[in-house]
Amino acid sequence: MSETDSPKQLLHLVFGGELESPEGLTFRDLDELDIVGIYPNYAEASKAWKAKAQATVDNAHMRYFVVHLHRLLDPDTTA
Repeated sequence: MSETDSPKQLLHLVFGGELESPEGLTFRDLDELDIVGIYPNYAEASKAWKAKAQATVDNAHMRYFVVHLHRLLDPDTTA
């Protein structure tokens, strides 16, 4: 399969950590961020995010995020 035949990679980063406040977006300790991984599409990233979010549901300060890396790498491209 050539590059033109394969689906476009839409990279997504999943990461998380403990926030200073459940209402905020400031992490308590950047050295403790959990970099879950980089995924080739949103569906795979969403599965990883959901697993991590559910595993840490008892900690109200713990949050996981999905970052659309493809939008940062190529902002002119639409998915």
